[in-house]
Amino acid sequence: MSNAAAASQTSDLTTPTPALWLELNRLEANIRSMHGHLHALGVTLRPHLKTCKSIDVARLLLAAGAERFTVSTLAEARYFLAHGLTDLLYAVGIAPGKLAQCSALMQAGLKLTITLDSAAAAKAVAEAANRHACHYRVLLEIDCDGERAGFAPDAAALIDAATTLEKSGCHVEGVMTHAGGSYHCHDSDCLQRAADNERDMTVAAAERLRKHGFAAPVVSIGSTPTAAFAHDLSGVTEARPGTYVFQDLVMVGLGVCGLDDIAISVLSEVIGHRAGPGELVVDAGWMALSADRGSAERGLDCGYGLVCDVAGNVLEGLLVKHVNQEHGVIAHRDGRPLEMHKYPLGCRLRILPNHACATAAQHAGYHVCDSSVDTGMYWERCTGW
Repeated sequence: MSNAAAASQTSDLTTPTPALWLELNRLEANIRSMHGHLHALGVTLRPHLKTCKSIDVARLLLAAGAERFTVSTLAEARYFLAHGLTDLLYAVGIAPGKLAQCSALMQAGLKLTITLDSAAAAKAVAEAANRHACHYRVLLEIDCDGERAGFAPDAAALIDAATTLEKSGCHVEGVMTHAGGSYHCHDSDCLQRAADNERDMTVAAAERLRKHGFAAPVVSIGSTPTAAFAHDLSGVTEARPGTYVFQDLVMVGLGVCGLDDIAISVLSEVIGHRAGPGELVVDAGWMALSADRGSAERGLDCGYGLVCDVAGNVLEGLLVKHVNQEHGVIAHRDGRPLEMHKYPLGCRLRILPNHACATAAQHAGYHVCDSSVDTGMYWERCTGW
């Protein structure tokens, strides 16, 4: 589609800008793809809801067969419990000050599993278990690639922590990890190695726990890149990808998906022209897009987002070059001036995000669309901690 044709499609859109748009067909396709892939590998999917923070998206995941979920905040846990999701993994190392909240959620009917990554944290959980008369379910976090905290699979502290927990009446459910290093990969071979390493390290940790008398039935891995590139998950029981539901420019750079798979974008409106350099000013700054520049590491720097017409067609070479709080500056990648008449004042454009989680977090909810048509549905998001 020509850029001139793109501008002509904007006049009948009345959704206030900036707005977070969610393309339902792409969302559903992304869910089908990941669920089918992991089902073929014999692994249960425990989707991470930190990306969507929406019960409406979670219902689509339920319909696809997910039964258990992952969250990153206790606010999410409360929100999803209130909407009927009763089996949640809180996949952030537990802060001792949050254990009373965890106990209250369990008393309210939530099957909550917490995570911890040190013997000191295990001691704090054990003490809270006695104080609150609560038998916490716990996964021990394994550091599989040096990117995050966690136990080494062969560390004595792993067994010490499990022993401390069991003595207090808590349940050591198993191990979990997140291969954060996969985001530094630049080709499929690297991602497959990261997936293999993630599997090997967590399986080894679980087997070691079992040799010391702990059942450790759960072996949980995370990360959309490693889940997408995994080819053998023997010994793994569940995977916790989250970004896959929306995808983003970082995932495109990693080779996880294509541009046409990205399900969210920020609808913006042209509010000015910078005639000298030939650039556009839109009403979407870092408050709408986030300041994440994750695509810069992937070999093709997309600035603060790639620019599309209102139908979601990428406008070749256009990116958000600069952002202020409420202003975004759109320029051509190679610096050539844009033809301003193709983007008149009021022209509407969509911006693809570098990091879906960060961009979505800037908004209160999703305007659900079918390509360039707003369906009128609005899906709220959970916020806070």
